[in-house]
Amino acid sequence: MQTDDASSTAPDREIESLEEFDRVVARGTLAGFRVQSVDLTDRTSALLSTKSAEAVFLGCPMDPEAAAKVRAGGALVFPPVPDLPFDPYRGTLYSAAELFEGLAAEGYEGTPDALAYTWFQRTKADGDIFGSMLRAVHDDAVSDALDELLVGTPVVGVMGGHALERGSDGFAGAARLGRTLARAGLTVATGGGPGAMEAANLGAYAAPFADPMLDEALELLAKAPSFSPSIGGWAEMAFAVRERWPEGGTSVGIPTWFYGHEPPNAFASHIAKYFANATREDGLLARSTAGVVFLPGAAGTVQEIFDNATPNYYESRGEPTPMVLVDRDHWTRRLPTWPLLEALAEGRPMKSRIALVDSVDEAPDALAALRG
Repeated sequence: MQTDDASSTAPDREIESLEEFDRVVARGTLAGFRVQSVDLTDRTSALLSTKSAEAVFLGCPMDPEAAAKVRAGGALVFPPVPDLPFDPYRGTLYSAAELFEGLAAEGYEGTPDALAYTWFQRTKADGDIFGSMLRAVHDDAVSDALDELLVGTPVVGVMGGHALERGSDGFAGAARLGRTLARAGLTVATGGGPGAMEAANLGAYAAPFADPMLDEALELLAKAPSFSPSIGGWAEMAFAVRERWPEGGTSVGIPTWFYGHEPPNAFASHIAKYFANATREDGLLARSTAGVVFLPGAAGTVQEIFDNATPNYYESRGEPTPMVLVDRDHWTRRLPTWPLLEALAEGRPMKSRIALVDSVDEAPDALAALRG
């Protein structure tokens, strides 16, 4: 909840909606507050009559007279940036509906998600500091919103490959995993893309419904098994599932525009999409405070295993968090990651926080045992 105490902690000073703005103004001062991406064009009177010393307005449309007054009163005003397909100052996470807006009418290429990727492709290598700054500001705002959402929440990460197709046994298993974890009171967080990530978010979405719902949803989704060749058709099938079973369970997806060919999945209720993949990867693992389940994957999943193992080895984030690797053959023979992880853990506290299981259905119990 917001307060009018300028000396309070930073989250208490953030105003991210008109409702919050009106509550704060009613208390007599905006001094010291940070107003993020709130349209204030209809709040000119309030801005003219309210103290604003040391306030910061980030991307807030307002009348020129009001902007001049708050600046004169000691506020910093960062105006909206025109002609951007995203809001760098946003105060909340994305929703699937927001990222896929216009899908039915214009196709995927006309959605905010696709337009942001096009902008990223055009600006990421042009050496323009302004574009770099906008990406950095956006990603920091997303991190701030993600932290606000997850404070005090036990989060379990589910990692796995993007190539896992709907209709496969692996996809169904990852969906059951997400459902079981969500029903255990954990917030499921994934990389937010297709494949195993979508399956785990789907499982969390299905958690409040009776078990047959997930089987029916999997059958429907199998009609569009992959986002290739048509992202639009793939996404439309997901929204058809959501329309048939509205108000599903919550989960988090943390995708990136760095991998533009991988669209975000529609089953995460909260989407923290980043431009910088390194920030996204580290942030996802760091926020998985209840542990991480690693499904079979390739190079990206291997990287994530050791990105997570390193702070567990050094205990740089405190007590090691659980790590469960799924599919013994995959992680000991095809990509022999487990022997190295075991060797690293030997003689260290993280040894009691790692496990290897044969099947995805064993993962929830293994995770629970590691958490103690």
